[in-house]
Amino acid sequence: MTNKFEGLKLQKTNYPSEGERIIRNDKGQIETNYPVIPYIEGDGIGPDITKAMKLVIDTAVTKAYGTSRKIYWWEIYAGEKSYNFFGEWIPEDTMEAIKYFKIAIKGPLTTPVGGGIRSLNVAFRQKLDLYACIRPVRHFSGVPSPLKAPDKVNMIVFRENTEDVYAGIEWEAKSPEALKVIDFLKKEMGKSIRLDSGVGIKPISITGTKRLMRMALKYAINKGKKSVTIVHKGNIMKFTEGAFRKWCYETALEEFRDFIITEEELFDQYGGKAPEEKIIVKDRIADAMFQQILLRPEEYDVLVTPNLNGDYLSDALAAAVGGLGLAPGANMNDEIAFFEATHGTAPKYAGLDKVNPGSMILSAVMMLEHLGWTEAAELTIKAMEETIKSGTVTYDLARQMEASKEVSCSGFAKAICEKM
Repeated sequence: MTNKFEGLKLQKTNYPSEGERIIRNDKGQIETNYPVIPYIEGDGIGPDITKAMKLVIDTAVTKAYGTSRKIYWWEIYAGEKSYNFFGEWIPEDTMEAIKYFKIAIKGPLTTPVGGGIRSLNVAFRQKLDLYACIRPVRHFSGVPSPLKAPDKVNMIVFRENTEDVYAGIEWEAKSPEALKVIDFLKKEMGKSIRLDSGVGIKPISITGTKRLMRMALKYAINKGKKSVTIVHKGNIMKFTEGAFRKWCYETALEEFRDFIITEEELFDQYGGKAPEEKIIVKDRIADAMFQQILLRPEEYDVLVTPNLNGDYLSDALAAAVGGLGLAPGANMNDEIAFFEATHGTAPKYAGLDKVNPGSMILSAVMMLEHLGWTEAAELTIKAMEETIKSGTVTYDLARQMEASKEVSCSGFAKAICEKM
């Protein structure tokens, strides 16, 4: 197929035939009305929820803009489908496509058994340097929740994506490498570790921390959020997570001074009453934050966390509002936005048209917001909320809701479209 996209070089994948590459104006705003959106179906339930997502998003775009805007979906490959086609879990063509178009969305991917890839999701994040995992969490009226007031939960987690224990620097117990590290630590650093220990390294850098905090603060300013909370375990890990806290505060005070006050300043200088135009920057110990999301969620807007803390917290928040089936996410850097369903592949439901496509749909809503297509995003959210309120839901919600009407994955998508 002829390549109309200058600079895009693919070896095995067909080029997209229609659509445009995203361009930005001088203010950084996306101006493309007919973007090519690369997508990865995903494994297991991936094809079902991806098909449902595309139906909902295409309907929303058409309802909102008629023919003046349109998404041109272009399939790229990763996971089992890619391995079956190309003998590779993540082909270089896929990485090239995401780098070129600066945007993509994917379904859940399986973790290969054996082989050299620890996790396909982690591989994407590290190879593309997608340093921020962004997970907004809110409650949809009608969704069963273990909280008494789940509507008070409306947070967005900015989780560092490339460092911490997820950097994958570790050695098996009794391996030559582990024993060598243990010996070095004993002889050179005076630190004793049992010889039968597995050993891992937990890197947290100034660079990785500050760029994450910078992105979170820019988001908070643009969206009119009231607070940004640094979540850490710095009381124990003083030179990694404690440093994360310190470097986050430095970023806020040095680069965003006109927009923020610290929580300490809030009480010392403002008597506990924040000026309307200021964002409060505060911090919480990670274990205490788990209490806060249950007991006082309304006091938190944006959370900024190292990798492991963010993983736990984002899933706990999703559970608080009804589960991962309605939890969207994106992995981003300053140029690339890669949206994803945040749950697993659920292989026993593969091809059954059964599961909740909500996570994939809401991740695509984040994508619409990234494009600046807020009308289509809001239309989707409103229609989805009305569908759930009416009791028309997939099995995972139907079994928890009285007087509900259970529908299939595609049936849920069609119901959302009808509400538009």
